[in-house]
Amino acid sequence: MAPDEPGRREPAPTTSGASQEDPLQIDRETAEDAYLGEALSEDRAQEIIEQFEGEGQARRLGGRWGYVATAIAVGLSVYALYATQATIPAQVYRTSFLGAALVLTFLLYPFSQRGRGRVGVGDLLLAGASLAVTLYPVLDYQEFVYRAARPTTLDVAMGTILILLILEATRRTVGWILPVVSVVLILYGVYGYLLPGQYGHKGYDLDRIVGNLYVTLEGIFGVPIDVTATYIILFTIYGAVLEFSGAGKFFLDFSLAATGRRASGAGRTTTVAGFLLGTVSGSGVATTVTLGSVAWPMLRRAGYSAEAGGAVLSAGGIGAILSPPTLGAAAFLIAELLQISYLDVLKMATIPTILYYLSIFLMIELDARRLGARDVRIDVPPVGTLLRRYGYHFTSLFAIVGLMLLGFTPIAAVFYATILAFGLSFLRRETALTPRRSLRALEAGATGTLSVAATTATAGIIVGIFTLTGLGLKMADLIVDLAGGRLFLTVILTALSVWILGLAVPVTASYIIAAAITAPALTQLGVPDVAAHMFIFYYAVLSEVSPPTALSPFAAAAITGGNPFKTMMVTWKYTLPAFLVPFMFTLNRESGVNLLAIGNLSAVVLSTATACLAIVALVAGVGGWIVRPANWLERALLIPAAGLLLYTGARQDMLGLALLVGAIVIHAARTRVPSALPST
Repeated sequence: MAPDEPGRREPAPTTSGASQEDPLQIDRETAEDAYLGEALSEDRAQEIIEQFEGEGQARRLGGRWGYVATAIAVGLSVYALYATQATIPAQVYRTSFLGAALVLTFLLYPFSQRGRGRVGVGDLLLAGASLAVTLYPVLDYQEFVYRAARPTTLDVAMGTILILLILEATRRTVGWILPVVSVVLILYGVYGYLLPGQYGHKGYDLDRIVGNLYVTLEGIFGVPIDVTATYIILFTIYGAVLEFSGAGKFFLDFSLAATGRRASGAGRTTTVAGFLLGTVSGSGVATTVTLGSVAWPMLRRAGYSAEAGGAVLSAGGIGAILSPPTLGAAAFLIAELLQISYLDVLKMATIPTILYYLSIFLMIELDARRLGARDVRIDVPPVGTLLRRYGYHFTSLFAIVGLMLLGFTPIAAVFYATILAFGLSFLRRETALTPRRSLRALEAGATGTLSVAATTATAGIIVGIFTLTGLGLKMADLIVDLAGGRLFLTVILTALSVWILGLAVPVTASYIIAAAITAPALTQLGVPDVAAHMFIFYYAVLSEVSPPTALSPFAAAAITGGNPFKTMMVTWKYTLPAFLVPFMFTLNRESGVNLLAIGNLSAVVLSTATACLAIVALVAGVGGWIVRPANWLERALLIPAAGLLLYTGARQDMLGLALLVGAIVIHAARTRVPSALPST
């Protein structure tokens, strides 16, 4: 490792009389021990990620099967990059992409953990069957697509096998729940005529169901798998290119140098690093684990308990999935389902992102005072030095947004940003993407999408059944009926529905299912489409920090050694504003969308300002601290003030502001230190 590469700590100038305790000064050797030496091994970190993401643990293949899997993975990534520049019919590309992903899944993910050691005959048979049933429609796709209403016997057989293969691939990668739901819905499609009333239907034979799911672009090969085969794999490849060129280490160093010089610096550094690393990983759990493996020793030395440190890691890890420029995978689905540009989705996410990070930073400042956090100083080069040496890692991130502003599609933007990141890696020898590193990045890009490919293919089955039977609209009517036609109760039921889905299935699948069921319920009551889908998106992502499963906090607790339940509850406190902000842009049908940067500039600015005041009041009220500890009266004023300010409306804003000012005035009068009397 070169002396000036990220991760290498250069000695800082010695300061005479530096205290060892306040602030806590860590010398170079201690810093490396805190920041690097106690980091989890790569294998252990991957085990935690797989465990808490709900994914099966992939094989570590060696020998000939390792080479075969690597070749397929690299080929799939190259194919996805090639597809951005070539014209490939949608049916052909989606089908061939899914076929390669299924083959790779059966090679890398075992039937059970007992079979992790080697590729078995059963795995090879499933991989071969995947290849056959996805090549079949491609060979004569122009004739194939016209047989949706009257599929041949061979079409039905091939389609049935593909459905079973997808369900097995999903079981191997993300567990049983999603395949079971799919099987129940398929049975509903066949035997729905047995149900009474509006929830029954005329019933469809297997030929019609398989024809709809396999032959058309409305089922398996619909929007969900299309998004995976275009946006998601390209952004995953881009993240892998950044990671293998050393961007992850640079982001950590930059965060530490930029924010780590005060008592709250450890928490702020972790949060900023989580945001930057999240653009690389694209996963809340993966970001939490990657971040925790290096940041937890720093948090511990700053005085954070295991539970508080785990909460900071979880909140920082999940934040990037809610934030531009990459967001989570479901954000691409919003753009496709609503037929809007991805740049519009980024714009809509900007103000909620500001509110989220405002609340996190305020909570960190508050807890730093309440816990008596110490200043942890770790020797890293100054910000200017890091930017001069490795600042080019930021260039491609800005390029993605810049290219979209210039009119490029997201697919073209991320393609050129990937090429740019690859080229810039050669500015320094230690970050250069050599042929070996490049192959590893391409391999990681493909393997990182396998669980998403299986999940979205299964989601396509679910959406296809919803569409064929009209079940989605029936469920929407049920939600509205249960709420008595009242918007507030409908929003509450929608939040609960997405939350429950998130306990059982991955974020992408929970968004797709909830968008089919609950979005129509919201729009029936006048909520704009964009607000309804952004509401569902946020609650789908926040399921990773929601009780009782809370994947990100549980993963953080596995690193810090804290109590998982306590870590989950502290994380919930940190992320509470994120749960409330979506209500702001749905409950007020007219002006709520201002918080999604929709409307005239003055209205957007005013809504953002009142929302920021609401976050300040909420953090102070829940955290129990203003300048000093807040008493019960002040907190009793602050929490209602936050609620009123969160609900967009002139009258509510004025009353909320009055309560906030009242709490501050009472606190100032109570905590004011009287000046000393002059001596006589």
